[in-house]
Amino acid sequence: MDRAKWPAISGLLVGIFLVTRAVPSSFAFDKTVHTSIATLATSGGAILAASRWIAKRGDVGDRHGRYGSVLLNEIGEPHTSRSPSPSRDQDEGAKERYPGILRRSRVYFVLLVLALCLRAEVLREVIRNVQCGTTSWTPLLPIAFALWDWWSVQRKTKRRRTISESDDDAGDSVYDALERNVVSTPYSFLVAVILVGLGGMRALSSTSVPGSTFICAAVLPYGWLVPQLQRLGSALDLVIVFCVAQLVVSHGERGARSTALRFASTGYALLFSAAVLLTIGIAYFIIQAEDRTWITTIPYRYVWSVAKLDLYIAFSLVCALVTLVNIGLMTTALLATFTSIMTITTASAWSNGHPFPPSPIGSAFIGICLAIFGFMSYVHLESVAGERSNSSTGKLFYRVPSMFYLALLILFFTWTGLWASHRTSVSFHPIDMLIYEAQGHHQAYLNQASASQSLGDAVKNYRARYQRAPPAGFHHWYQYATERNTTVIDSFDSIHRDLLPFYGLTPRQIRDRTWELVANPWNDIAGIRIRNGKVDISPNVVPTHKWMLEGILEMVGKFAEWLPDMDLAFNLNDECRVNAPLEDLKSLLEAGEYWGRIDDGKRKVKPFSTDRTKHWFPPPGEPEEKTPLREMSWQYTFHRLGNNGCPKNSPARTQRLWDTSSLCTSCMAPQSLGAFLANWTVAADICHQPDLADLHGLYMSPAAFKIVDQLYPVFSQSKAHGFNDVLYPSAWNYLDKAKYDPNNEHPDKSFPEKANTLFWRGATSEGVSQGRGQWRGMTRQRFVHLTNNVNNTSPHQPLLLPLNEDGSQLSYQNLPVSKLTELFPTDVHVVDSIARCAGPDCENQAREFAPLVGPIDFQQHWNYKFLLDLDGAGFSGRFLAFLQSKSLPFKAALFREWWDDRLTPWHHFVPLDIRGHGLWATLAYFHGIEGIIEGKKGQPGALEVKIDAHARDAERIAMEGRAWAGRVLRKEDMEIYFFRLLLEWGRLTDENRDEIGFEMNVDGTVPE
Repeated sequence: MDRAKWPAISGLLVGIFLVTRAVPSSFAFDKTVHTSIATLATSGGAILAASRWIAKRGDVGDRHGRYGSVLLNEIGEPHTSRSPSPSRDQDEGAKERYPGILRRSRVYFVLLVLALCLRAEVLREVIRNVQCGTTSWTPLLPIAFALWDWWSVQRKTKRRRTISESDDDAGDSVYDALERNVVSTPYSFLVAVILVGLGGMRALSSTSVPGSTFICAAVLPYGWLVPQLQRLGSALDLVIVFCVAQLVVSHGERGARSTALRFASTGYALLFSAAVLLTIGIAYFIIQAEDRTWITTIPYRYVWSVAKLDLYIAFSLVCALVTLVNIGLMTTALLATFTSIMTITTASAWSNGHPFPPSPIGSAFIGICLAIFGFMSYVHLESVAGERSNSSTGKLFYRVPSMFYLALLILFFTWTGLWASHRTSVSFHPIDMLIYEAQGHHQAYLNQASASQSLGDAVKNYRARYQRAPPAGFHHWYQYATERNTTVIDSFDSIHRDLLPFYGLTPRQIRDRTWELVANPWNDIAGIRIRNGKVDISPNVVPTHKWMLEGILEMVGKFAEWLPDMDLAFNLNDECRVNAPLEDLKSLLEAGEYWGRIDDGKRKVKPFSTDRTKHWFPPPGEPEEKTPLREMSWQYTFHRLGNNGCPKNSPARTQRLWDTSSLCTSCMAPQSLGAFLANWTVAADICHQPDLADLHGLYMSPAAFKIVDQLYPVFSQSKAHGFNDVLYPSAWNYLDKAKYDPNNEHPDKSFPEKANTLFWRGATSEGVSQGRGQWRGMTRQRFVHLTNNVNNTSPHQPLLLPLNEDGSQLSYQNLPVSKLTELFPTDVHVVDSIARCAGPDCENQAREFAPLVGPIDFQQHWNYKFLLDLDGAGFSGRFLAFLQSKSLPFKAALFREWWDDRLTPWHHFVPLDIRGHGLWATLAYFHGIEGIIEGKKGQPGALEVKIDAHARDAERIAMEGRAWAGRVLRKEDMEIYFFRLLLEWGRLTDENRDEIGFEMNVDGTVPE
């Protein structure tokens, strides 16, 4: 056995495993042409290096360096990629044939270069529109080689039997005779390879996760084009592998030098392909000026990811070539295919052992059994063929060791365990549990949020909760809050979370940074000045946003007399603005926590300083030009700064889930119970959800995004996870820009009287789709597409349906959207014309979402039972009105607002995952199901389902939300929250903040 054989085979197995695991989350596919050039160049260089090693060592092939055709021969001629040692006459014939072989090698070289370049372009097109992709045909490649080999054998060779007469002895056992007959059958190897390929395809399709809601647009050609390109890619893969085999395993000169030259020819082909692609790329760079920035912008995450993937691929290729010359093309291809199939399917089955996502694990198990049996049969037949012909040349094993069967047996039992432990049903509906738990959570919140019955209690509870004294003026706030009958008196954790890192900055730094922000109108940040209990607006405010500042003035003016002098910077845009990296934030948070620890409750506290005014700089006479902000509008932002608030080793910073066709089950699992959103707080944390990079306009192409990556004091109406803006109650809600005001024409009827329909109207305002198709991943467009049967282009969606008549067992079943729209009435449409778009994206969206509908009276919403609420460029401005109504709000949101701690999902509203995969299943619970879910009425096999609606639960949640909004989301509650926030901010910006606070007198009275 050649010394390089088993190290190469082991390396191939390890390399295939590493590549298979690395590809789904690699940043390399963000720039496929760049990656193709780098991968081809790296792999070509690695193969050239290997050729030099071969020339020196000379132990890769057999000792004669003689390599046969890539045929799967019958018994009597060893099934191998190499022939036995040549005779002298054969040597002379080989010399005569050498010029012809050389010409064919040149043809294979050119064909390989062309195929590699075309494959790189096909890959680019498929990745750009991968959401329209289908199951890959790559596992079938060994079948193609086996068919060609079988056909070649039948055409070019006559059946020869070299088995000795003793093989036919009457003393042979039945097993020996059967084994001899099977091995001598010309299609026995073909059948084994087919079992591996078809079994692998079945296992892959059965363990594949559900499709995502990323849009495969019906108006674009990619729905049919991408699958065709995938098939073309598989055909090109076949050509590439065949050409490589012909270059590496061709007849000709003998010896290590010849082997090294053949390796080198393959390496040069890869390098030449890289050079061709680079030349085309340079030409494109010169011609297309608008793409030059994108071409030359190379993020460090991409560089590291490409380097790692290239290392894996180059290592795998070198090992594959060495393996190829030792055991032949067929066995090498089958070994690589089997390894990749087992890696993908086992990892998927291991991660998805729950009823959701629904997967036919039994079908996958059958596929795996077929693949294992086929692979085992192939290896056994190959070994027997070599043993009976007294040749071990080109075989994986001369005699199959027991460890091989043991490994396959372990794999079989692993899958048996996965199949046996996989749960396909549940004994209760998850929403029943979520509603029950939500009631307890709400009661617990209510108990701790309103525990204080006096000012003294409030002070004690403040200290216990936040480990420091309340801010100066706390007694004024308490009186203001209790006079307005507030329900929430103790729980203001969101204020604490927002302000804690600012204790890491000095008061001077906060004041200086506030001035920097408001001094330059380009920043889209306006200033509010509080002096001597009066509030006014700083100069240089954009007129279009003056209404917002006037709303803030009206709100703050109610309690300004008790506030210290200070300046505040308010974000005029919808998008959040401050995004300090977690690495920088940690030291600031530690400083804030230390500030709380040094307050032991024994120090005497003081009121606000009386000389604060002099510390605030007046606004400049002329607008400043310097700015700490940078323009990031209309750009991809998730991996450039959106994930800055996550740990370095978190999935959001280490993974790039480029395959938008698949639902990321590991991303949704932490916050989900089956298909339903269970934890609203965890759902807001993007750190375990790298797939959100392509599922929201804020991360794909925000409309107005001027961002600062240091901690700056910006007050915003909403923010996504990882941003450090300070939240305040929105002037939009305070001024009733979207007011709940039913009238005679549109009354708010009782819940049972409303139309049993899911309703939404809105604009495509979430982000800007400037011609690159970003709209296909934005939340609003995805939900509109999901709830309308747009030419059957949406993936099947799960419903939780009963398995028996009494409903004691339920399981998920995937149904087409066309069937769901028949079962559940929805009225979800884009209003008027397409907004925030450019180039072909405007027309494409208009055609995809046609018919666009006209605007409606906002009060018309109250005609419907179920109201869908979705993010825009920032928070949704109508959610509070929805809560105040008698309808049931369904809310999917990335942004969080000031009231987030106050509302309990499943008790006050129905939460939805931003991915949208649980929308139909959630609607089915409250709406009920009555109709045919399979087949057509009156036809054999039609399956009809009738599930009663949970109308009482829907109405109760709607009424609980309405009542609670009337208690904690009033205008008075917005004022109370803002008052307390600004008292805390006043302490933060005071030069003596370590001494600022409020304490009761010993006798329980309020200090003067």
